Amino acid sequence: MDLGVFIKVGHNEQVEVTTPVIITWHNGKSRMVGDFRALNTYTIPDRYPIPRIHETLTQFSQAKFITAMDALKGFHQNVLTDNAKRLLRIIVHCGIFEYLRMPFGIKNAPSHYQRMMNTIFPEELSEGWLIIYIDDIIVCSETWENHLTRLERVLQKIVQVNMKISLKKCHFAYSELKALGHVVSGLSLGIDKNKVAEVLLKPMTQTKKEIKSFLGSAGYYRQHMKDFSRIAKSLYKLCDK
Repeated sequence: MDLGVFIKVGHNEQVEVTTPVIITWHNGKSRMVGDFRALNTYTIPDRYPIPRIHETLTQFSQAKFITAMDALKGFHQNVLTDNAKRLLRIIVHCGIFEYLRMPFGIKNAPSHYQRMMNTIFPEELSEGWLIIYIDDIIVCSETWENHLTRLERVLQKIVQVNMKISLKKCHFAYSELKALGHVVSGLSLGIDKNKVAEVLLKPMTQTKKEIKSFLGSAGYYRQHMKDFSRIAKSLYKLCDK
């Protein structure tokens, strides 16, 4: 509430509400999200495209300077319409709360956010040196002078639209860094070993849903695995039964 993400609107109002879910990350941090599965079922999908990771990674080719920035709680920087607020209410022991900002967990949030970011940086994206993947902002350059100029352009727009950036997640002018689940530079592309460890440390899959989740995680790195389709074929068959 102190951050202006939601407000209390009542206690026993006869309104459609959902319950919150606490998600705990591998680093011990947690985030509260609404259980919007029922709402998502009735939501018309927004087909706005999210960039393909493997195609996006080719933009790092020849880059000698790479800067990665991350929007601070990016979804929460989007103000909701009054109609959306009424649909995005959560109930806890102390009352009913209404989101004022776009929450995590709603079906079209990633597509909406990607569209917004692409609208802010159309020229930079068309020139091929800026990468936007939802709330990740990455600037690539072959020379130091170009990098400074491009950073200035991006930061000016960030200020103009009053976007907040997480400084602790910013990495300025690196020759190699972790981005989009990979270790990238202008000369090579590797796998982020921490991301691989997260997959390996998960319990053995028991259900179709868990198998699909595993295949999604493994498939993210399929370009690094010879004969991935052949190896994973039997698992895909299990999901189809």
